[in-house]
Amino acid sequence: MYNPAFMAQAIAQSRRALSEPGTEPFGAVVVKDGEIVGWGVNRSRLHFDPTSHGETEAIRDACRRLECTDLSGAHLYSSCEPCALCVATIHVVGITKVFYAGSLETSNAALSGVARSIRRRGDVKALRADAGAPVANGSIPAEAFPSAEAEDILREWARMMGG
Repeated sequence: MYNPAFMAQAIAQSRRALSEPGTEPFGAVVVKDGEIVGWGVNRSRLHFDPTSHGETEAIRDACRRLECTDLSGAHLYSSCEPCALCVATIHVVGITKVFYAGSLETSNAALSGVARSIRRRGDVKALRADAGAPVANGSIPAEAFPSAEAEDILREWARMMGG
């Protein structure tokens, strides 16, 4: 169930970009069992890390705090609609529901005047289509070079983990 207090916290995280150098105005919190267990703000420019989005930072924080990689049953509140990278991360950790304030289209329009040297722009529709496609079918050229050794390592690790 939606809780406006949690959304207020996600928006408060995004507000940090107004005074904290190297951040961008995308904030998020992860909520599990009625408590915030992870906080995040976009730090891509600060850390030179294009994956440091508010949602991924909140998920990383929650996983560290809970010492897990499974956030099944958790909810994510975000100041903006999560991008394809964040949606993939949300799926990987098993977050159950996402609440967001602004759409990607709205944020892109609001940030359209920001110089490309500060913030790279992308085509939201193309990103969504490409991110869901197998890498070989996407817009970035990719080739497979099958390796028995790489597959053996996967099987060995699975065996070690009891699989």
